[in-house]
Amino acid sequence: MERRASLKGRARYWFDTTLARGTSALVGWLALGCLAVVFPASAVLVWTDPHAPTSRSGRLAAIWRLTGETLRLGGATGPLLRVLLSVLLALVALVYVSTLVGLITTGLTERLTALRRGRSTVIEQGHSVVLGWSEQVFTVVGELVAANANQRYGAVAVLADRNKTIMEEALSSKVGATGRTRLICRSGPPTDPALLALANPGAASAVLVLPHDDPSADPEVVKTLLALRSVLGEEEGPPVVAVVRDDQYLLAASLAAGSRGIVLESDAITARLIVQSARRPGLSLVYRDLLDFAGDEFYITCDPALTSRSFGDTLLAYATSSVVGLLRDGKPLLNPPPRTLIGPDDRLIVITRDDDTARLSDCSELVDHSVMTPRQSANARPERILILGWNRRASLMVDQLGRSAVHGSVIAVAADREEVTAEQLREAGADFAPRLTITFRPGDVTRPETLRCLGIDSYDSVVVLGPDTVPGQQPHEADNRTLVTLLVLHQLQQETGRELPVVTEMIDDRNRALAPISPGADVIISGKLIGLLMAQISQNRHLAAVFEELFSLTGSQVHLRPAASYVLPGCETSFATVVAAARQRGECAIGYRRHDRATAVPDHGVRINPDKSERRRWTERDEVVVIAQD
Repeated sequence: MERRASLKGRARYWFDTTLARGTSALVGWLALGCLAVVFPASAVLVWTDPHAPTSRSGRLAAIWRLTGETLRLGGATGPLLRVLLSVLLALVALVYVSTLVGLITTGLTERLTALRRGRSTVIEQGHSVVLGWSEQVFTVVGELVAANANQRYGAVAVLADRNKTIMEEALSSKVGATGRTRLICRSGPPTDPALLALANPGAASAVLVLPHDDPSADPEVVKTLLALRSVLGEEEGPPVVAVVRDDQYLLAASLAAGSRGIVLESDAITARLIVQSARRPGLSLVYRDLLDFAGDEFYITCDPALTSRSFGDTLLAYATSSVVGLLRDGKPLLNPPPRTLIGPDDRLIVITRDDDTARLSDCSELVDHSVMTPRQSANARPERILILGWNRRASLMVDQLGRSAVHGSVIAVAADREEVTAEQLREAGADFAPRLTITFRPGDVTRPETLRCLGIDSYDSVVVLGPDTVPGQQPHEADNRTLVTLLVLHQLQQETGRELPVVTEMIDDRNRALAPISPGADVIISGKLIGLLMAQISQNRHLAAVFEELFSLTGSQVHLRPAASYVLPGCETSFATVVAAARQRGECAIGYRRHDRATAVPDHGVRINPDKSERRRWTERDEVVVIAQD
């Protein structure tokens, strides 16, 4: 049996149907609604007014006048033609004003919409341009803001194929207060030269091309560099810093960037730092301090007073800066021999607080030669490193470990068969046999039984790698398995009673706080590392070669070495004495790490570029941070 609609339902249906007929119906209902309110109210006002006309026609005329004034319909009285003309003029005025308001509103709306789309050209000068959007954007922008902290005015323009408002909200949330630096967002694909010109890269101080979160998107970086070249020309323009993940695109990206471009290979850099941290626990903390603009970092300086003096003399020529090398003919020389003479065109590579804080101050009188320890040669010994998990950077790590392995060294790999096979491992280590042995244990590294079979306490250090991200997966989701592996590893360490140095690779820096590891453990956030590097190089292109040598297997590198190798344990002496002791060994001392504060946040005992006059009592377990040959 059909149910009949109620009277209210039929009325509502009829009302909705009339509204659906278009603008005329809407205007009609609006007029009726207004008259239904205004006319009765006007009648009440007239009938209750003691000064209103007494005749019915007079009161009706008064009601009409009041209604017309309220609705702006003229309200003229008199002959019918006069009333109609008055209403007509009022309607014309109403249509004109309404149309004018509508046109102005539409124009403003379109303008605001265009501004929200971010399609206006940036007119800044000397700004930094960031092209693309990935996890690195927050690190890069934050570091550029920190680099501009001592400037009167700065600007960072971000161009990405995202909504402008969403970008601004994300940057405001993650980066925070920007001080004197202005953040400018423009929306559009950086691969389009017409839209790329919106960021005004020709007037920028530097251009940074971010890698994509998708590892297979390196061709997009190459395409962006080609678009940039079409906007800037072949040679002229600001320095360009770009990043690719896969080395097969490194040459193409370098060719597209041209002579002004510097292209970093993120996977190789990350693999090198992981290997160095596995061999020298705590090294990632040192690099984090060196790469962060909030602390002391590398700068290039020049002082004519040091011309013709030896490099060794310069090590004690600055009280609040640490000299680490020379820039000669545009090429950096890290930790040259102490007797190297400084030429008139040479510049010094220093670690200091800011670009204007390197001031000459002779510190040689602070040196106490009586507490220096004689140099002792240390023979390299075989190392045993355990790798838990596998990703595309793991083979690069095996190559790095193998090239400098001592006879008898062992690399053990535990991973799922879906990630790597024994045959692949044999191929990776074929060039390093017989001095290096590579073993493979298939299994799920998140399972306790898998790790128990490995004899973890027999290794010198452990490297925990997360799986590669897959298309459609959020980058931080790859850390989930890593966190589970760390939890199981922590349990086994408690059972054995031995705490091993653990180097962990993560994608999302927010997961560092969740990891069950000691506060001072090495955690490599690959995206953040690359972002810090890009920001540093964008401020001084010469630093690219400096970091290339520091991360390489040959040349000078950053080391953490026992303080007892430089000064007598238990003695109290100045840091200038440590610098002088390191100079005798052909090294540049740039800081130290206190063992008693190794787990204390935020520095974990690491002190980079201390004042040469700083005195402290050195213990056997303290470490000195030096730049030296391996």
